[in-house]
Amino acid sequence: MSWLDEIHFDGNGLVPVIAQDAETGRVLMFAFANREAVELSAAKLTAHYWTRSRQKLWHKGEESGHVQHIKEIRLDCDGDVLIYLIHQDGGIACHTGRESCFFRRLEGDQWQTVDAVLKDPSEIYRA
Repeated sequence: MSWLDEIHFDGNGLVPVIAQDAETGRVLMFAFANREAVELSAAKLTAHYWTRSRQKLWHKGEESGHVQHIKEIRLDCDGDVLIYLIHQDGGIACHTGRESCFFRRLEGDQWQTVDAVLKDPSEIYRA
């Protein structure tokens, strides 16, 4: 039995992955990965995901240059969620140009943006 066989992928062949900063512990992003993405992530020690919107394998940073270097991969007790403990190139994980995709905080009954844009997305993603 391969270590990959211990991961419980859902009916679509995907597993949730949390990308967490290895030094600060901050959650930077959440994505899904298929078996190939997990295998590539472990082999290359850079984060690979499955993008549901584009229906394709995605190497994080392939367009932005903001590669996620994996320091450790962890599997939860049920075998159905992974955490990639990473070093984030450029300090930007979010496509909005912020450090983390979790930049909004609930205050009362409204979402407040609490993290600044570190780099304008138009400078990151030049088509």
